[in-house]
Amino acid sequence: MMTLSGQLWQNNLALAHSCRNHPFIQGIGDGSLDPRRFARYIAQDACFLEATARAYSLAAAKAPDWEGVKAFHALAGATLDELHLHEQYAASLNVDIQRVMPEPATRRYIDFLMAMTWGHDVGIAATAMAPCVRLYAFLGQELARNGLPEHRYSHWIGTYSAPGIEALAQRLEGLVDRYVALPEQATSTYRYAMLCEQEFFHAAWEEEG
Repeated sequence: MMTLSGQLWQNNLALAHSCRNHPFIQGIGDGSLDPRRFARYIAQDACFLEATARAYSLAAAKAPDWEGVKAFHALAGATLDELHLHEQYAASLNVDIQRVMPEPATRRYIDFLMAMTWGHDVGIAATAMAPCVRLYAFLGQELARNGLPEHRYSHWIGTYSAPGIEALAQRLEGLVDRYVALPEQATSTYRYAMLCEQEFFHAAWEEEG
């Protein structure tokens, strides 16, 4: 029998493939993405990661058992590691991420994430955060399907295709399966997060910096 998290992912697989086929992700895949677009994306993603780390920490405080506390804190730690990687990217691209303000797509995603974490139980909080990790694992694995390419974005692809990202996705999905009490609410929450991911990539591609 398929788990709830597995079903949620399957229900949104078309959106995942839409992200995979977006010109922004294709540009990362073949190395053709304009570095200015990538720099802007890194700055906005850093804003989102800071909010995600806070959301994980809040979810840890709300977790009903010690296993949940440990798991959410571990996810927060991994997010801080990812943020450190973004800081390195930003330095190489001459971007001061400390001065960056969230753009509309980023702000909508952050506001949604924090609303789900503050205003709902820990199962819905986990559901709001799960699509991001699962989608990035999917994208990394897809882009590295024929081996890790050699171009300016190889490190990004290598990071998100690594087994550690898959392990984080599975750990978070385990929390969804463990804590969600209302599958109907989880369905709409997961879907909205996936739409936010799609919008995030589109904004990085389309909007002016």
